[in-house]
Amino acid sequence: MWPSSRNSSQPQAMRQEKKSISVSFRAENLIPGVVIGFIIGMILDLSQQVTSPVKRSRLLSSKVQKQSSVPGNGKDQELKMVLVVRQDLKMRTGKIASQCAHAATGMYAELMQSDRYLLRRWEENGQPKIVVTCKNQQEMNKITEAAESVGLPTFVVADAGRTEVCRA
Repeated sequence: MWPSSRNSSQPQAMRQEKKSISVSFRAENLIPGVVIGFIIGMILDLSQQVTSPVKRSRLLSSKVQKQSSVPGNGKDQELKMVLVVRQDLKMRTGKIASQCAHAATGMYAELMQSDRYLLRRWEENGQPKIVVTCKNQQEMNKITEAAESVGLPTFVVADAGRTEVCRA
C-alpha cells in the first residue's frame, strides 16, 4: 500500500496549482496585460514609420499611385490574393502548398512595408486566396507583367530546389 501522506499532499498541490492559475486569468490581471500589449505593439509599429519628410512624401506619393492604379479600388469591391503555380515543375501537393505559403507570407511581409492600406482592405475582405495554374515560366512572366502593369503587387518565389526531385 502507498503511504497515506503521499496521497493527501498530491491533491493539496493540485489545488494550489489550480488556485495560482485561476488568479492569473482574473479581469484585473488580464485587462492591463492586453492594454500593455496593445501599447507596445503601437510603439513598435510607429517606430518603423519613415521619419524624414522627404522620404515620407515620396512614400505617400507612391502609395497614392498604387492605390489609384489598383483595379476596383472602391471599398465595396473584394480583393483576392491570386497564387499562380507552374505546372511544368511537376511538384507534389505538399510542395505546392509549401510554395504557396511562402508566396502568401512573402507578399504579406512586403505589403506590411509598402502598402498597408491595400493589406488592410484585403484583411477586411476575409483574406481570400485563389490558387490557379499556368503552363510554364513564359506564361508566369506574362501574368506577372500584366499584374504589375495595372499596379498590383507581385511576389515570385524562387525555390532552391533542394526539397523536391522532379518526377518524370
